Amino acid sequence: MRKPSRAIFVLRYISIFLIASLLTACVDRTISETVPSALDVGTPQTIYATTTRAREADGSYGFKRGDGLQFLEMTVSIPPNHTPGTLDFSYANPNPEKQFVMAAVDELQGPGDLKARLGNVDEVSIFIHGYNTTQSETTFRAAQLRHDLNIPGATMVYSWPSQATGYGYAYDLDSMLFARDGLEQTVRHLKTMGVKRVVLVAHSMGTALTMEMMRQAELREPGWASRNLEGVVLISPDLDVDLFRSQMDVIKTPPDPFIVITSKKDKLLNISARLRGTTKGERLGNISSAEALSEYKINILDTTAFNDDAQSSHFVAATSPALLAIIASARRVSDTFGTEARGLDVIAPANVRNPTGATEIVLTETGQAQVSAP
Repeated sequence: MRKPSRAIFVLRYISIFLIASLLTACVDRTISETVPSALDVGTPQTIYATTTRAREADGSYGFKRGDGLQFLEMTVSIPPNHTPGTLDFSYANPNPEKQFVMAAVDELQGPGDLKARLGNVDEVSIFIHGYNTTQSETTFRAAQLRHDLNIPGATMVYSWPSQATGYGYAYDLDSMLFARDGLEQTVRHLKTMGVKRVVLVAHSMGTALTMEMMRQAELREPGWASRNLEGVVLISPDLDVDLFRSQMDVIKTPPDPFIVITSKKDKLLNISARLRGTTKGERLGNISSAEALSEYKINILDTTAFNDDAQSSHFVAATSPALLAIIASARRVSDTFGTEARGLDVIAPANVRNPTGATEIVLTETGQAQVSAP
């Protein structure tokens, strides 16, 4: 029997994207109701934001690209019945008893106002969203992660102008590159404010933005990333492995810890790789072997074992209750005993990791870590 041509395979993958677009087309994702009374029911969570989205006439921030950096403080109400790993919200008529709800959005007057709101906080974690995401969606996700993992310090989102449609992949790629300067400015503002520790947590296409931002900063100021960033976490990176290698070659000394969270069963990354003509169907976030990354001082955390427990194979780190419990437990131990790597030393002690190159850490369903150097 004759094998189907590559063109047929590509058409299949494109059809999956189109079907996903049609399924979400009936929902107006630009709507995000603000309900202050939700705080009478839910638990408040403060999320700060910088954004390069343009401000619309109605005060919202959509997919258009803005001229400069905007600063926001948002309050999210987390429902009393929230289960770790879940994120339930509604674009209209939200129910604070069962859903995440936006309770307040305050526009800040530049970095000085942000500094006043942050106070003397020592640590800020910045969440950088991926493709096909609205500003409210990434704010809810950041609030969920902060709540489920008890993230220390302040939590911020860097909201870049995604078109937030299934067919907007090309627009989002351009917007991701457009947004590099804004992310670098955000980090620089925080360091100028006196924030001691800035940690970047990026997902999917947001990891490409993070790497490109660090690369451009390094070209101007060698050593910038390790001096200004306390840590970097790339979750399900939608990033070509060769491109990642070229970025790391410029960065040279990456922030420590530098963690790449992968899953071999990430279906969306498999589609992304096939659309690009990659024969193995691999991106950085679903690599089958870490051999190509062996020379870089990074930690590759394989979470494949938690795929069935997760709501999303493309976001296992945020949607697997079992994995979140393990990470939260490691963080509590880390905070109690003052270990430097914020939980990584609990999962895989420094003395078993490769001190000069990559370390691959395969997490099992029981929380055990199988550690090896590629």
